[in-house]
Amino acid sequence: MTNTDQQIELLRFTTAGSVDDGKSTLIGRLLYDSKSIFEDQMRAVEQASEQRGDEEVDLALLTDGLRAEREQKITIDVAYRYFATPKRKFIIADTPGHIQYTRNMVTGASTAELAIILIDARNGVLTQSKRHGFLATLLRIPHLMVAVNKMDLVDYDEAVYDQIVQEYTDFIQKLNVQDVTFIPVSALRGDNVVDKSENTPWYDGPTLLHHLETVNVGASLNNVDFRYPVQYVVRPNQNFRGYAGQIASGRIAKGEEIAVLPSGLSSKIESIVVAGEELDAANVGDSVILTLEDEIDISRGDMIVRTNNLPQKSNRVDATICWMSEEPMKPRGAYWVQHTTRLVNGFISELNYKIDVDTMHRAEADTLTLNEIGRIQLTTTQPLYYDRYQLNRATGSFVLIDPATNNTVAAGMIRGKSRDVEQLMAGEVDTTPERPKSTNVVWEQEGISLQQREERHGHQAAVLWFTGLSGSGKSTIAKKLEQRLFADGVHTMFLDGDNLRHGLNGDLGFSSADRQENIRRAAELAKLSYAHGNITLACFISPFTADRRFARQLVADGRFLEIYVKCDLNVVKRRDTKGLYAKAMAGEIDNFTGISSPYEEPENAELVVETDIQSVDDIVAQIINELKARGILPAG
Repeated sequence: MTNTDQQIELLRFTTAGSVDDGKSTLIGRLLYDSKSIFEDQMRAVEQASEQRGDEEVDLALLTDGLRAEREQKITIDVAYRYFATPKRKFIIADTPGHIQYTRNMVTGASTAELAIILIDARNGVLTQSKRHGFLATLLRIPHLMVAVNKMDLVDYDEAVYDQIVQEYTDFIQKLNVQDVTFIPVSALRGDNVVDKSENTPWYDGPTLLHHLETVNVGASLNNVDFRYPVQYVVRPNQNFRGYAGQIASGRIAKGEEIAVLPSGLSSKIESIVVAGEELDAANVGDSVILTLEDEIDISRGDMIVRTNNLPQKSNRVDATICWMSEEPMKPRGAYWVQHTTRLVNGFISELNYKIDVDTMHRAEADTLTLNEIGRIQLTTTQPLYYDRYQLNRATGSFVLIDPATNNTVAAGMIRGKSRDVEQLMAGEVDTTPERPKSTNVVWEQEGISLQQREERHGHQAAVLWFTGLSGSGKSTIAKKLEQRLFADGVHTMFLDGDNLRHGLNGDLGFSSADRQENIRRAAELAKLSYAHGNITLACFISPFTADRRFARQLVADGRFLEIYVKCDLNVVKRRDTKGLYAKAMAGEIDNFTGISSPYEEPENAELVVETDIQSVDDIVAQIINELKARGILPAG
């Protein structure tokens, strides 16, 4: 490929229309008239047309690659075709017009910058014509071209064309469309496709190909907000550590300050590498390797952004989805959420309504079936770092995957933060909760100091805060650890979330406010135990970062160890020793962490232990070694 070829712009566009509107014929005409067809391809199409008894060569066969399509004379899948002119390169997504193939249009249009909507001049504006315009608008395709096809069958009547233009213009004004172009064409005869037609002297606009060659490319790209989802880490040798990926939006240059999410650590871009060569800068769409000035633990799924230009963060988002599976959506169902390169567990916590794409009206619904579009509230167990879809299609989109079959079941577009969720529930509160303070009371100092207690006990006091999903093994580990410590003469106190809810916290429920209060009381109790020189083992799901931060700041620096008891959600669901997951998935328990309420994974825990791959004894030994290394326990 020459340098000149590399500089040619690329336009991705999609076609849509009602049944037999001529989409495939139009694309075939584009390929044929632009001389983008090989001779053997043309011979195959001529033979196929002759075998079917067609009087003329059917150019639609150039794009209808499936045998079933050829036999039924319809398009039933998304056919991608590539061609180029001296001015521009093109990728075409030929999508079905049938209502039962809405998912295919969504797939084909997801990366398109222009949509060609075909309208049969004989039939005028149909419901499906409006549906395709609505879907194109929903997907934020910046340019619409309405090709009024088969003008040869209405004798190139200007009045017919004007009537269609007027009717569709009236409809499109109800939608948020910035750029619409109307062109009268005959895909079969070639009128106004590549060359100007003498049959439409009353039309003085561009031909279809001329418009494709001159329309603004990059209108849907976000060139401002730098977003770099890491695909994998490159370590060819000990002296090189790079992070490979594609720039989803924005641009970056050497020396710029960046932040890594979710860790929040910052650094600067040391180099930008492509094919072994270093660049000074890279732009949206470029696949590069970035190296940083500092050694930072980064892995697939992390996102590199500019320090002063961060995406939004939330565990719950408001989204529009198109259901793509023959298996209906499971109300409050659990799915994997693939967002950029990040894969997290997610749950459809609410289905607000489904959209009738023919009338654009909202309708109440309990589920979504194949090809239906609806608005949902999506909860994830780890926060997503996103931009709204209308601002950034790359970071504002996601897919849902059925964990049982590994099939993609839905494509989604993020509208923003969940519209009815409390700030704490959404994971957006970055400050510690304010401590309630009683009036007219004075703190009563202990008669024996912490130092005196530690000298008597022969060890330092500390709070070991075990956090993790229900069933991950927090209490099992803490009990085994306490037994070991007790045998060694260590003074301990064991606090368990379930036990506290039987007494001290028995008046609390499981709303976000009650959960915050539950942890506040537990943290205050752990503080009192710490003040008495104990190694306090506190076992609480404590799903929210802000609550754990609150507990941490109640004791001295270095004396609070956050221990993340990590276990795959599918494993804890299989364990389900208390039967709670089964009840939660059946809808019998509301706001259950991991099912209908998020869990914010610790980002800077002192220890991370994994109970699905480590034994309890190994974990206990690991914790004791950590306590000795920190001087909390004597090293002997």
